[in-house]
Amino acid sequence: MKALILAGGFATRLRPLSCSRPKTLFPLVNRPLLQWIFERLADGGVDEVILAVNALTQFYIRQQKPCKCGLKVRFSLDPPKNPLGTAGPIKKAEKLLGHDEPFIVLNGDIFADIDYKALIEAHKKANALATMALCSVEDPSCFGVVELCKDNYITRFIEKPPKGQVPSNFINAGAYVLDPGVFDFIPEGRAVSIEREIFPRLVVAKQLVGHCIDGLWMDIGKPAEYLEANRLLLSSFAHKIVNPKNVLAEIKSPVALEQGVVVGEKSILGPYAIIGKNVKIGCNVTISNSIVFSDAEIGDDVKLNGAVVGEGAYIGRHADIGDGCIIADQAKVKENVHMRDGATVCPAKEISENVL
Repeated sequence: MKALILAGGFATRLRPLSCSRPKTLFPLVNRPLLQWIFERLADGGVDEVILAVNALTQFYIRQQKPCKCGLKVRFSLDPPKNPLGTAGPIKKAEKLLGHDEPFIVLNGDIFADIDYKALIEAHKKANALATMALCSVEDPSCFGVVELCKDNYITRFIEKPPKGQVPSNFINAGAYVLDPGVFDFIPEGRAVSIEREIFPRLVVAKQLVGHCIDGLWMDIGKPAEYLEANRLLLSSFAHKIVNPKNVLAEIKSPVALEQGVVVGEKSILGPYAIIGKNVKIGCNVTISNSIVFSDAEIGDDVKLNGAVVGEGAYIGRHADIGDGCIIADQAKVKENVHMRDGATVCPAKEISENVL
């Protein structure tokens, strides 16, 4: 069984954090999103994964080397000047995917706790060219929305419909099982949208069915969504997290600490503090509802609440970083600086004045 992961996007809504890493390598509770995806695919019986990426994303993945979970991993590169959209990469990877059996395609920017064995079984029973994983959300207007008939065939697919024109609360969960016959529906050599071009054609041909999932499903496309995804995962997996025992700070669960974290006296971590490898935290520091990437340094008397601190960043003494603020990789926030209301600091930038 093979799977194709679409990971060629540039994550513009997650800047400045995505200036120095692709979305697939964003940590979720201190593990790259890609590793979470690999684990679930391996559990679902997948043997080989093809990553449809741009050259820069390929470089970052090879540099970071996330755990492959026993999978064979290959790359299929988007043309540097002509990105192929969401369906073009499927056509480009046709030879790697082959024509012998159905294959899985999934978006590489979504965390989805999908039972892939059940999805594949549903596809085989339906005898259609494509099966789409579906999940139910309160506000579907930001997603691809489907209308289902009684036998689970999709009778309408609308990408991001206006509010008031939504046919159901079932949305495209970003995971599909496709028969090789789908290759015939995708033009070659140009950008093609699977949502706007291919799915509507499959609906007309009565070759698209839906399969509802009930596990965790989270889009991490925006900073607030990324923070919320970490909160939900930390809550869900708190019972499995083993934190280092030599940390003397007061811990207010749930908290996730990686190895090499050093914390000074009278500091309070949590609730919902996620701290990466080799982070240095000073005395009398309070960190809650926040994510601190590896190798960052937090000075004495700092307050972090609802913030994201990038890899190798430095936060000076008495700084107060508030809700929605993002400090990118290698950035430096000097002493006594206060930041509020989603202020962001670009990579390697130095901030010495309040941003309120």
